[in-house]
Amino acid sequence: MTQHKVIFTPSGIRATASGEDTVYDVALAAGVDLQSICGGKGMCNRCQVEVEPGSHAKYGITVGEDALSDFTDSEKRAIEKGRLQPGRRLACRARVLGDVVVDVPADAREYDTSISKTSVAFLTDLAPAVTLHMLELPQQELDDNPSDAEALSAALRRFGIEASPKHRTLVKLQPILAKNNRRLIAVVRDDREIIDIWPPEMFHVYGAAIDIGSTSIALYVYDLSQGELAYEASAMNPQIRFGEDLMSRVSYCMLNKGGEEKLTKAVREQVAAMLEQARVTLSLGQNQILEVVAVGNPIMHHLFLGISPVELGQAPFTLAVKDQFQVPARLLDLGISESARVTMLPLIGGHVGADTTGAYLTQIDAMEGRSVLLVDIGTNAEIVLSHGGKVAAASSPTGPAFEGAEISAGVRASKGAIERVRIDPATGSARVRIIGHDEWNSDSDGSALPHRVSGICGSGIFEVMVELADAGFIDRGGLFRPEACPARFVQDGKSWKFLLVDQPGAQIWIKQTDIRSVQLAKAALAAGVRLLTDHLGCESFDEVLLAGAFGNHLDSSYVARIGIIPGAEADQIRSIGNAAGMGAAMAMFNRAEQQKLVEAVRHIEKVETATEPKFQDYFVEAMAFPSAPQSNDENQQGRGRRRRSRDRTA
Repeated sequence: MTQHKVIFTPSGIRATASGEDTVYDVALAAGVDLQSICGGKGMCNRCQVEVEPGSHAKYGITVGEDALSDFTDSEKRAIEKGRLQPGRRLACRARVLGDVVVDVPADAREYDTSISKTSVAFLTDLAPAVTLHMLELPQQELDDNPSDAEALSAALRRFGIEASPKHRTLVKLQPILAKNNRRLIAVVRDDREIIDIWPPEMFHVYGAAIDIGSTSIALYVYDLSQGELAYEASAMNPQIRFGEDLMSRVSYCMLNKGGEEKLTKAVREQVAAMLEQARVTLSLGQNQILEVVAVGNPIMHHLFLGISPVELGQAPFTLAVKDQFQVPARLLDLGISESARVTMLPLIGGHVGADTTGAYLTQIDAMEGRSVLLVDIGTNAEIVLSHGGKVAAASSPTGPAFEGAEISAGVRASKGAIERVRIDPATGSARVRIIGHDEWNSDSDGSALPHRVSGICGSGIFEVMVELADAGFIDRGGLFRPEACPARFVQDGKSWKFLLVDQPGAQIWIKQTDIRSVQLAKAALAAGVRLLTDHLGCESFDEVLLAGAFGNHLDSSYVARIGIIPGAEADQIRSIGNAAGMGAAMAMFNRAEQQKLVEAVRHIEKVETATEPKFQDYFVEAMAFPSAPQSNDENQQGRGRRRRSRDRTA
């Protein structure tokens, strides 16, 4: 019987199906997080999935229009009743007829992804671009040859503002004056443009800072009249269905006509939905969110603006625009006031984007005059180094391994994922901590793991690699040493695999290919750091700052011991949370901060890792695990074995 490939996103779980299997059957067998309370009988309408036809280069398959069976009667009834969204299928009704990439939307997943992009405090003066001015215009007399537009401009001059109303404000001006004894609120942008007028009520103006990441989108809504955070939310980036990493999305655009329009539509719809949810939650009027400042890596930046990212998929990685860019929100279909403006912070160049400049804005003062490394670890690591009065930046293609992709048991950071690991070097048994549960569990002490252990997420992957190295279960070159713990290793084809968790219904293995994926990722980042330190002549760091949601979950001691940042010690490493999003917020709060960033970015020196001759040498050197025993080849050369002792308490 013909077997078809089935790949589920955003989990990255791969499975196979025959022509009789439904998508639900395959998902259930593979352990995919998919809602259903009717057991796949087509009654609850909760197991909704999306399938995008076309070429998916990352997975090496092309999804045909006939990859799934035709719509069933129950699906058609669900559509008629508004219970099945357009473009979706019921997984329990759709049979797999060909290779297919299946996206499980957030509202169809039983467990939400744990996206830690919560806000952090920052200090800046409140001086936003949009300000409110309560005015009372004089009563007009017949002999004055009156004009309310002139009266409005004259009233604003008392605040030092020289501005004239546009069409939108002219239409609203006289009705508001007539109903409110000639009082109104003038909404002014940049002290030179009247963008709206409101009745003289206790209205506040709001702004949104948005971090558009390749994996997730974070939204922070602030009251710009009082300087307070009013709302925050995170969501998966729906572009994941087109490819987990950036280059696979670029490939999708290259291989599928109109691909960039699909990716742009997906991210804009998600942002618009998040803004609408914020507006409803805060009981805001349609016109109160007036400023949006957004950041993202260059590919996310371009796609959000509706610019094809194809040129960024090939040397010389030319950006369509690098400077700060502003556009009316109505042109991006965000569903907020037609007077709202979107500001995209400047990019540094190549694959170093506005997310990096946003993070840099939050740390400019702390980095000035010091040797400080700022790193955002993601599918494409972005690095900024200050030293000797200069600042340089680079990007390294780390890939998605640190986020759980390309790891055999890897999953996103969601409930049920292993996030912390401790391995006993004597027995090989592991204690693990699961997202959503505070206690530590072991398969050797009789404590039951929480149900639904889905796999191991990025921070757990970091820790298990260091633990395997420290225990001597892998050598410095990353090869398994099964003789060190025969009870936990089994043959895996021509290689071996290590049993991390062994409980009924919860066996989690670490394979040799997993070690390799982490080596490639860590070596790419380490090589990028080496190139920057060479470029600025920096021999040591005063501080290493880890930005982003992933960096916020990492234990500094494991970051130091895995060798991902050459020369960094644990006490130098500090997590700063979602600095990209907070940088967007700072720029929104204070026009002077925004201008300071624009000027500072012009002086950052861009180092292109793709063309640096030393990159490959540094990459090869960084493949090693520093705390692991030397390989057999090294021992045969007479080199001694060194082990690092440490406290193994949790």
